[in-house]
Amino acid sequence: MTPQESRKLYPYLDTGMIYMNHAACSPLSTPVVEQLNKYIHQRSVTHVENFFDFLPVFELAGKRLANLINAEPERIAWRDNVTSGLNLLAQSLDLKKGDRIIINDLEFPANVYPFLNLQSKGVIVDIVKSVDGKVDLEEIEACIRPETKLLSISQVQFLSGYRANLKKIGELCKANDIIFCVDAIQGAGAVRIDVKDAQIDFLAGGTQKWLMGMQGVGYLYITKELQEKIEPAFVGWTSVNDAWNLLDYNLDLKDDASRFQIGTLSNSGLAAVEASLALMEEIGHDTIEETVIENALFTANKLEEYGFSPLLKNISKENLAGIVTVKIDNAKEIFDELMKKKIVLSEREGMIRFSPHFYNTKDEIEGVVKILSGLQNKFK
Repeated sequence: MTPQESRKLYPYLDTGMIYMNHAACSPLSTPVVEQLNKYIHQRSVTHVENFFDFLPVFELAGKRLANLINAEPERIAWRDNVTSGLNLLAQSLDLKKGDRIIINDLEFPANVYPFLNLQSKGVIVDIVKSVDGKVDLEEIEACIRPETKLLSISQVQFLSGYRANLKKIGELCKANDIIFCVDAIQGAGAVRIDVKDAQIDFLAGGTQKWLMGMQGVGYLYITKELQEKIEPAFVGWTSVNDAWNLLDYNLDLKDDASRFQIGTLSNSGLAAVEASLALMEEIGHDTIEETVIENALFTANKLEEYGFSPLLKNISKENLAGIVTVKIDNAKEIFDELMKKKIVLSEREGMIRFSPHFYNTKDEIEGVVKILSGLQNKFK
């Protein structure tokens, strides 16, 4: 199936809406809705306690996600969101007063507060200053100290759209014995990520954005080596071997990453992301990345053609993903006018953010830019 052939699987398109807000939340495709309807029918009609009926689907979701990021399925654990995963890491590390963590000033708060919270223990958080929406490798390297224990960065920055060179950052972290943590929520599903090639130790993501699944479903990846170095700050009844021996109370943690799944998960959400990942596999992850980047480049070029100023300029494909944000006066008023016209973008920090996915067309993009130009003239 090609990206354009997949358009028939998104019912909202029949309403005349143009949706380019996948960096916030994606629409559900027909295969996802069908999977959810099957799950809900069982829970409401045929088999209310249907966990074991859908267990193969949940397991397949883990395998598909592992395939997406080039990991083994046993290195994946499901959580409820990115913040949950990053808090788990932050609180499980054996950090002492004077130890340091590196983040940067472009991060979404989910990749900031879990680490700032460690300041109460005397941990120092160093914040790399960005330049023109980019986080330069040289600036990161200059921030490293002997006390630096962890570096956390988004694969793709939520506002500027800058895609980090994870491979080079991973090499830098390994050379300095620093734990490398990645927030992948704005990358996974839009562009490829290889946790092994980038030497990533810990990764957290969610399914509601570019993976086109449900809200309230997150995931983490952790290497066996890092898992063995940390003491889980949180455990629950599903963290242990022989979990269904309910009155045994034997804190015998599982050997794989599922020890970090501490209780009941959003099973409907797992069913949804399995169906969404299956569709993406059918289209092809490489094809999706190519199309997403083409759409982003086309968006940036059209915006400049119409006199707008995207945050990222003269950017290479290697540092671009699906997000293009433009500086514009009266952004909130223009956003409201776009919504009235059934055009869904984002208004963030007084700017307008485009985030078209693989099935959006260049005709849609150019049409929206033209309308945006007209609205800008209207509000001058």
